[in-house]
Amino acid sequence: MKVGILALQGAVREHRNMLHRLGVETVDVLNPQDLHGIGGLILPGGESTTVGKLMARYGLLTPVAEAGRAGLPIFGTCTGLILLSKHINNSAQLSLGLMDTWVERNAFGRQQASFEADMPIPALGGRPFHAIFIRAPYIAKVGNAVTVLLRHEEKILFARQGNLLAAAFHPELTDDTRIHEYFMAEFSLA
Repeated sequence: MKVGILALQGAVREHRNMLHRLGVETVDVLNPQDLHGIGGLILPGGESTTVGKLMARYGLLTPVAEAGRAGLPIFGTCTGLILLSKHINNSAQLSLGLMDTWVERNAFGRQQASFEADMPIPALGGRPFHAIFIRAPYIAKVGNAVTVLLRHEEKILFARQGNLLAAAFHPELTDDTRIHEYFMAEFSLA
């Protein structure tokens, strides 16, 4: 099964490489036609305002939102988390409005406040996941349909709602394939 990667800006190559390591065929999504025939979609990290504007320019906002509402599995990392959210605190940024979350952008500070930390994610097993946060958002609040998969210091960093998965960090920048494996397994994409 093919997995699409929104290829407008950001960590596209890194997600592609991670999926190829898992033997998954990928498609770069640059326009609405690229959504046909994919079984899942990854919204990579990048700059959320830029990606939102590019999605609007290339006519992708509505088709991606409709695909998500129709059940297409979508995994958003960092910027992707912001784009999936229904509520972006203190921002009029464009989003898909799919996930019942309230997100804080650049919540850990500016670029120099980026950090890495080993975090236990029970859904992935006992070994902590080395999470990389770059101008990262976090989820401040969730609706009833959202399952929290990782919380750190009262900040929600990894969550799922139905066919949607969102991480505040960048699993594609590590050598650890477990989060991409989780996405593939949970949504029967393998």
